[in-house]
This record gives sequence, structure tokens and C-alpha cells, in this order.
Amino acid sequence: MKVSIIGQGYVGLTISAFAAAKYEVVGFDNSQRVVDQLNRGISHIEGVDSAVIAKWAKAGSYRATSKSSDIKGSDIVVIAVPTPLTNDRKPDMSYIEAACKTIAENIDRPVLVINESTSFPGTVRNFIKPLIEKLSANKFEHMYAISPERVDPGRGDYNQKNTPRLYAGLTAEASEKTRDFYSSFCDQLVEVSSPEVAESAKLFENTFRQVNIALVNEFAQIANKLGISVHETLDAANTKPYGFMKFNPSAGVGGHCIPVDPTYLAYIADQLGAPSTFIERANDVNLEMPIYIVDRVEEDNGGSLKGKSVLVIGVAYKPNVADVRETPAEIVIDELRKRGAVVAWHDEIVGNWRGETSAPLSGADIAVVVTLHDEVKQSAVMASAPYVFDTTGKIKGAKTL
Repeated sequence: MKVSIIGQGYVGLTISAFAAAKYEVVGFDNSQRVVDQLNRGISHIEGVDSAVIAKWAKAGSYRATSKSSDIKGSDIVVIAVPTPLTNDRKPDMSYIEAACKTIAENIDRPVLVINESTSFPGTVRNFIKPLIEKLSANKFEHMYAISPERVDPGRGDYNQKNTPRLYAGLTAEASEKTRDFYSSFCDQLVEVSSPEVAESAKLFENTFRQVNIALVNEFAQIANKLGISVHETLDAANTKPYGFMKFNPSAGVGGHCIPVDPTYLAYIADQLGAPSTFIERANDVNLEMPIYIVDRVEEDNGGSLKGKSVLVIGVAYKPNVADVRETPAEIVIDELRKRGAVVAWHDEIVGNWRGETSAPLSGADIAVVVTLHDEVKQSAVMASAPYVFDTTGKIKGAKTL
């Protein structure tokens, strides 16, 4: 059976690596550089071993391509493309739209189309299916389903095999074929009654995290005014064995999911005339958190940052990965520069970002820790500047939230 996976990013490539053990997999991506690397057996995604890609490429069960016609003859087409936000923080459906166009123009037989890309409820039924039908010259009776991705970059304990997977088709047959496909490399499949339930569940998973992170970030500001430690207070609350789940304050949220998915849920809520008060407020709190941190640093340093050298430590959005998507470090850096600070950043895992390179961990007037990788020694952070503000709450002796 031939499976084409549109998008070879952190979702699409992880699926490809597992599916190629049983199927003929074609990985389509618009980046010729990515395609060339993959066909040489070089993975560009953390968590996907280059040796695995090289193994399947050599065996002939996996190949990457930037030629859209190579998806011809597929039995299943999986959409695994980004769903970011526009500049005005609205859902950007352009990647899904392009994937639908690729399918419509190149598929030459009835196929099962599965969407893994995170989007608002109704995307499969009201966006993907009608668009493919509209753009297709041949009016094939395709089947459509959703199985929203659950990938946590850099995480070693959960992967495509042992992470429970939701799925639902527009028809019973689509659901059955979707289950058959994923059961070859997933241990636990959970069928829900409709694609809208699966789409909503994925959004709510990350909206839950967004709201609770915003709550604890807001509480950190309250605790500071009270003159108490937010971390000690949270640890104290966490001694309750029921009815409490601990979240930690931070510089904000990053990555593809938490800063983005709640906006897709709020968007559809607005379209339906339903309130999304908590979601909107949580988005605002977490987006404002980097500004609050700069305010605190400025206040602690005589009320002005003009001309002071500031080293931002950790620009990845989470520890031990090189992923900088939606990183709050970007807002921190831009706000520091806006206030006249001379800013450099240190993150050897990221290395290069926004046309700049990682600076040495030393010689600054002020250090602001946004993300703390395991490889960074806390003693080195404390020695990097006479004033250290640690947003993670992990460095003993540093100022913190």
C-alpha cells in the first residue's frame, strides 16, 4: 500500500518514520533542501533518528520528494502541515489549502485523506473535503478522516507508538480504514463519534495548558506584590493529593501548540457566537508575560536598561531542543532592545537564530534566563553577570518570578 504524507516537518516525518516499516511511504515537502537531506538519510527533526530514515530510504520503503505528481497512485494521503497564525493572530489555513490543492491536482484514484494538522472543528468536513472536491478535475469519491497529531518535540518517553491516538472519519468506512492504517504502528486507538470531537479534543488539550499556565503566570505577579515566593506557594499547594495539578510560571509559552491552538478554538467560538473569555484572557496574559519580566528587570536595575549589556540565556521555547517557534525569548529580546539595552543571547543548542549566533556565557551586566537547558551549568549562569533574573525558578541565588 502506498501512503503519501504531505509535510515532512516534526509531525509528518515522525509518521513517515513509523509508517515506512510497513508501507511504501512518499514524503512530500516543498523544501528541496529538506528533501535532498532526507533522501541521503539525514533527519532534520529532533526525535527522528537519521539512522531510521537512512534505513527506510535504503530499503526503498521511504523516499522524500518535492514533486507533487509523485503522490499519484496513493491509497492514503496524510496532511501534516503547519497551521500557524497570521500577523493579526488569526488562523492561517494557507498550508492546508496548499495541501488540498496538491491532492486535488495529483491524485488519480479514490483515496483516504487523513488530516493530522491541528485546526478548528469542522476543518475536515467543511474545509478540506469541499476544497478538494472543488479543485479536482476527476470527481472521485474520496474518504476523509481526522487523527490529530500528538507530538512533543524532544520527549523520549512518548512517541507515535505508545501515545494514544484519537481518530474519526466522515463515514464508518473512513473510520475503519483510518484505524487499520494507524494500528500498524500505534498501540492504542480511540475512536470518537465525529471528526469535530477529535478536532475539538486536540484544541482543548492545549487550551487547558494555556489557561493554567496563564493562571499561574498571573498568580506569580500577585505573589510578587505580596512579597512571597510563588514557587514555595505552588509547592505547598501541590501537597494536596487531589483536586490540584501543578503548573509553573514562566516567560510565556512557545512552540506550535500552546500559543496557537487556543486561538483556533476561540476563532470557531466567535464564528458560532459562543464566548471564549478564558481563552482570550489566557492568550493575553501569556503574551504579556515577557513584558512583565522586562519590567521587573528594569525596576531591579535602577529603572533604566539603556546602555546596559543584557545576556538572554536560552532562546528555544523549551529545554533541550533547538525549536524556537513562538518562543517568548523573542519578545523579551525585542523589548529589552526597545528600552536601550545591548542584547546578546546564549543558546548553544540553537546556535544560529534571526541572523545572530550564540554568545559566550559571560561578561554581561544583566542575565535573563528564559530557558534552561540541561547542558548549562547553574554556576556558569550565576557567574555570567552580577544580576541574574531566572524565569524558570531553578537557579539558586537568582532573582525570580
